[in-house]
Amino acid sequence: MEFGTLIANSYLGVLGLLALYGAHRLSHLARFRWGDRSEKGAGFNESDLPIVTIQLPVYNERTVIARLIRATGELDWPLDRFEIQVLDDSTDETCAIADREVARLRELGIDAKVLRRSDRQGFKAGALDFGLEQARGDLLCVFDADFVPPRDFLRQLVGRFANPKIGMVQARWEHLNRDESFLTRAQSTLLDGHFVIEHKVRSDAGLFFNFNGTAGIWRRAAIADAGGWQHDTLTEDLDLSYRSQLAGWKFEYAPLVVAPAEVPPSIAAFKSQQHRWAKGSVQVTRKLTWRILRADVPFRVKLEAIAHLTGNAGYPIVLLLSVLLPLSVSEQDRFGGLAHLVMFCLCTLSVIIFYDSGQRAIGRKLRERLRDVPAAMSLGIGMCLSQTKAVFEGLLSDPGAFIRTPKRGDAPDQAGYRINLRGLPGLELVFAAWFTWALVRAVNLEHWGVLPFLALFFSGFAWVGFLSLRGALRPS
Repeated sequence: MEFGTLIANSYLGVLGLLALYGAHRLSHLARFRWGDRSEKGAGFNESDLPIVTIQLPVYNERTVIARLIRATGELDWPLDRFEIQVLDDSTDETCAIADREVARLRELGIDAKVLRRSDRQGFKAGALDFGLEQARGDLLCVFDADFVPPRDFLRQLVGRFANPKIGMVQARWEHLNRDESFLTRAQSTLLDGHFVIEHKVRSDAGLFFNFNGTAGIWRRAAIADAGGWQHDTLTEDLDLSYRSQLAGWKFEYAPLVVAPAEVPPSIAAFKSQQHRWAKGSVQVTRKLTWRILRADVPFRVKLEAIAHLTGNAGYPIVLLLSVLLPLSVSEQDRFGGLAHLVMFCLCTLSVIIFYDSGQRAIGRKLRERLRDVPAAMSLGIGMCLSQTKAVFEGLLSDPGAFIRTPKRGDAPDQAGYRINLRGLPGLELVFAAWFTWALVRAVNLEHWGVLPFLALFFSGFAWVGFLSLRGALRPS
């Protein structure tokens, strides 16, 4: 087989794989209806409200810990049915700040305490399990350090547990620093696709979906029936979610209940977060796929569960396409026909429509969507190199250390935590150069139709590579 034919066939094969992901997105969009359609039930009488334990797992969070503890102390719930656990594994001044803020809450009559372990075994999962052993509540509400829950958070969610089949209720994330930069806007758009569309569709259709590690409430029995918090993956929240639903518990999503939080303000923090999520999801796939396939649940539930858990496999496919697309420029004459057009539309238009639909649902204006959706697409492409590494680590390696995402809060940049990029910072710039060559070649060959796609890939790799290199060179 000649080289051109090999490239053309490989390119079409990879495009076909990505078209399957596009078709999956479109199937979600076909079922997407905005609004809260869950059955809330009658709730509880005021005299019968359950005891709720608020769990705040933290590790070195000096820039946000005071804000978090104060916000949870202001939650609207009877004091005799409410406790706060600060699960503090910190090794810095976070400890003193947490002690001071908890002491202030106790002076107000709130049952708040700081719980510390002798080591960080199990990381976040270990801390949550440690707190569970000492918790008073039958319901456990978890918030990460960068969240600022609204005062009525418990009032809006706890009533759903009047249904004894409900094991977990998840709220939607909102983004405190969405409009800080192109990077934070792009991240927020990507997250909205998950919270606005994916969660909503899965919940409405009775499919499995996941607790997102924070801004949700668990029933203690649902945790116990699933085997408790386990730390053999980096995404303990995803792992427990699937084990709990396999044990028969039902989850509800509350899309109109919003919990504001930060998105990572730097590319290093974002890469670290996404690496952990991708690697952990692959680990959960390894752990639970066979169990899901054997479970006594409808086939459609199994199919969507596997599609969800294997979603990060799209990154290696995008990376392979990034290698092949420039090589295919000179072979564009081979791609005439309806099949190629359909596949490319599934791969690109489906992404545009998907993220635009999520932004429209939450009221983002047209000018904001025209700016943010392309930025989100570029960011996703630029991340494929580092995320592919995470996917293969998840397939081949042990869980590894839980690297928490640094938060900035209201502190200036120099007061915040920093994280070092692993690998070769700016390696994406090599791919940006590769697409520069492809753009020049496409112009010379007058293949104008492929230019927008080459430009999108170039912008993604150039943007992520530039931010990564600049962050690595910035003095500590």
